[in-house]
Amino acid sequence: MKFPIYLDYHATTPVDPEVFETMAPYFTQVFGNAASRNHEYGWTAEAAVEKARAQVARLVRASERELIFTSGATESNNLAILGVAEMYREKGNHLITTPIEHKAVLDTCHFLEKKGYEVTYLPVDKHGRVNPEDVRAAIRPSTILVSVMAANNEIGTINPIGEIGKICKEKGVLFHSDAVQAAGKVPLDVEKMGIDLMSLSAHKMYGPKGIGALYVRRKNPRVRLAAQIHGGGHERGMRSGTLNVPSIVGFGKAAEIAERVMGEETARLRRLRDKLWDAIRSELDEVYLNGHPTERLPNNLNVSFAFVEGESLMMGMKELAVSSGSACTSASLEPSYVLKAIGVGEDLAHTSIRFGLGRFTTEEEIDFAIQKVVSTVRKLRDLSPLYEMVKEGIDIKSVQWSAH
Repeated sequence: MKFPIYLDYHATTPVDPEVFETMAPYFTQVFGNAASRNHEYGWTAEAAVEKARAQVARLVRASERELIFTSGATESNNLAILGVAEMYREKGNHLITTPIEHKAVLDTCHFLEKKGYEVTYLPVDKHGRVNPEDVRAAIRPSTILVSVMAANNEIGTINPIGEIGKICKEKGVLFHSDAVQAAGKVPLDVEKMGIDLMSLSAHKMYGPKGIGALYVRRKNPRVRLAAQIHGGGHERGMRSGTLNVPSIVGFGKAAEIAERVMGEETARLRRLRDKLWDAIRSELDEVYLNGHPTERLPNNLNVSFAFVEGESLMMGMKELAVSSGSACTSASLEPSYVLKAIGVGEDLAHTSIRFGLGRFTTEEEIDFAIQKVVSTVRKLRDLSPLYEMVKEGIDIKSVQWSAH
């Protein structure tokens, strides 16, 4: 086993060796600019890009002509939301989203609010799911976009995307979904789910970092976006810039592999994840699952360990690479905004750990993780006077603490 054991697959994934191998020639031998139309170097690069475009599109059941390459999910989310807001400004200025979206969606919405747009943040239930009927009720004549993530990056909860898509279709409102965590892990179908715009990222599915895609529906309805990056008119005029051919090739390969192995990989990861959770539950008391018990990503486990501070727990388990909160917010001392939104109290939110399993996680690593988590929590609780009081049957909520 290699230490620390990597259990943070939601933050990023290693590049699959097969993907790396496929990319290699595009750095040194097939190095043409895909926009060079006058010679073989350009044509070969362009052919490689188009092959990859088809591979990524197939993963979400889209047509390759509906896929635009970006620098990653953050750009895809920005392009979808800002592009729609600007293009459909005359139709309306109202957007609908949720408080547990990735910061790339939330911060973009906050930016639009400063520009005079109105944003409704729908509540989520205690598992982090959106009620489709809340979406229906929030839609106004001025609504131009609904943006709801397919699966949450912290708690792994999967949203009823198909039902939300159906409501958006009925109401004639565009529907965007940030599917970064879901793609390659659960089946996605833009047609069946009624999705008009979908954000994807390669580095969450064993592809390289710095490359993403945005699905933009071409018919029923044809979605139009105002470009956010100008110059050269690449990617159907929606996203200018020289294409990153090696990374695009890697993204295509990663999508092809994901589609091929999804069934067996899902089953294997779910089994390992459940083994981890069952062992933690049977060995420790006062542990709580965050997120939906069944409608969740197969590789996600987010647990609050009462009477143990999350940072101390992580320090005590240095052999495990896990996270508290999500990678994009782990620099802040505030408890996770996702956990707050689902009603987890501040004390428990500070004790939460996210375990993300992946393609290269082994049974042996999970066995080690179980033993490490259990022993570290026990050790820290031995030092906790609060835990001792609870064990003695004292209701600590009723204790009057003196200020001296």
